[in-house]
Amino acid sequence: MRVKRSIVAALAAVVAAIMLAACGGGSTNAGGGNAAAVLNVGMPNGPQAENNNPFLETSAAASLGYRYVIYEPLVMLNRVKPQDPGKPWLATKWDWSDNYKKLVLTIRDGVKFSDGTPMTGDDVAYTFQLLRDNKALNIDSVPYKDITASGNQVTLGFDNSQFVNQVKILQTIVVPKHLWSAIKDPTTDTVKNPVGTGPYTLKSFTPQTITVSQRTGYWQEAPKVKEIRYTSYNDNNAQVSALTSGAAEWSFVFIPNYKTVYMNKDPQHYKLWFPAQLAVHGLWFNTEKAPWNNVTLRQAINKVINRDDIFNQGEAGYFYPKDDQVTGIPSPAGDSWIAPQYKGQTVKVDVAAAKAQLTGAGFKLNGNQLVDPTGKPVTLKLSVPSGWSDYITDLEIIKDNLAQIGITATVDKMNQDAWTKSVDTGDFEGVLHWTNDGASPYDMYRDVMDGNRYKPTGQGGINGNYGRYKNDAATAALQTYANAPDDASRATAMATLQQIMISEQPMIPLMAANSGGEYSTRNWTGWPDENNQYGPAQPTLRNALDIVLHLKPAA
Repeated sequence: MRVKRSIVAALAAVVAAIMLAACGGGSTNAGGGNAAAVLNVGMPNGPQAENNNPFLETSAAASLGYRYVIYEPLVMLNRVKPQDPGKPWLATKWDWSDNYKKLVLTIRDGVKFSDGTPMTGDDVAYTFQLLRDNKALNIDSVPYKDITASGNQVTLGFDNSQFVNQVKILQTIVVPKHLWSAIKDPTTDTVKNPVGTGPYTLKSFTPQTITVSQRTGYWQEAPKVKEIRYTSYNDNNAQVSALTSGAAEWSFVFIPNYKTVYMNKDPQHYKLWFPAQLAVHGLWFNTEKAPWNNVTLRQAINKVINRDDIFNQGEAGYFYPKDDQVTGIPSPAGDSWIAPQYKGQTVKVDVAAAKAQLTGAGFKLNGNQLVDPTGKPVTLKLSVPSGWSDYITDLEIIKDNLAQIGITATVDKMNQDAWTKSVDTGDFEGVLHWTNDGASPYDMYRDVMDGNRYKPTGQGGINGNYGRYKNDAATAALQTYANAPDDASRATAMATLQQIMISEQPMIPLMAANSGGEYSTRNWTGWPDENNQYGPAQPTLRNALDIVLHLKPAA
């Protein structure tokens, strides 16, 4: 899933106002307990239109996360521990064969949809057919082909190995065939009355607050949470204020100065946990434009960026974890994929080495100005949406770092739509951007250097390879990894990708993406944390259902 930057665009200038608002607040349940067993979830996503379609990323159900307590996946997977096999959920067993070209799913018996209709293998097969036949719903572009059901077994057949798509397939949510087959256009229908196998049904909807309530007949032990209220606050500032007052108990929002603004308001109960996942945020160059097509320049810049400052200042010391592994693979989520020769190797700031590398490649330092081998001063325009305060701070730090090797950088704040278009068409010199995540570093590396995703500067509609990087060896290694017949071949291909990342530096990884959240233990306990990493803490992911099932009333 692509990281949604819109939810982290906090404005540090108004932190003081948040603190003042928080000082007068208090939990609506404080002192009186939580007899109604309500859990309050908040997101800073603004007023919502009534749309409960679980497959549409633009729906309210997706924006606030309540789709995943109504609809359930076949397998519950944990992106904090991507190598874990996953928990059986609507599928009790899954068997791959023919080098991941065939999958047989055993579907759980005794599961009913919230309208009382039994869930069967036909519902699962229909769901996959729905994705196959409607590209707008198949956001992961999984190439589904043959789909059959026989009793409680569903068989999927593919033309090519789906090793790299395992997570995307196994985490598919299931919808009822008897209702969805009557929908005229499932790619646009708002699904006014959502029916799933999950423990909750939609109770009420307003543009600000959506409430789901516990239903009878759920196949697992009923959750202790009787009702979940999802409130969509107008912006980050309102969301943070709701957290500090206790009006919201669970959220995913960037909080500048988080200890003072949030945690210190109730150190016993106000918590947060932001673990790394297998995706990165980093500095991308348009490698088709000189001098950014010069690998030595990119390597030198990698040596002078202070990742500690970016983490502690730009990311408030918690939000996007520092990524200083030389391969760019985030730790600890990606440790098992790092080739032996690169384990334990980190990028360290070394300005002197960067200068020596540049001068050895024909660059010159004229006073405080770096000049490229053609005699042109090296300047860099760093583009960023004007409201993304953490990215802006990160780029100001990078700007100062680059000055140490004579590069004059500027931070160009833009309208977000204009910035998005500039990234799409390659009309930029340098930007902070992210990669997708996946079950292995394959997805991250594919976003950075897959030649099959290359489009020349000026051509839009790009999906990855934003830096217009071309390297046949990298493209071949990605294809080998995706179609390899065994783990040894995949390990060799992954090591090749790591070597190219280090030697070519097509982009500079700086931070790991996170799957975290803020939560309160005042009314509920059982949250995931560093000592109990059973799932990511973000309320809009599939694991939100698993978290709700873990919650118990606080004593």
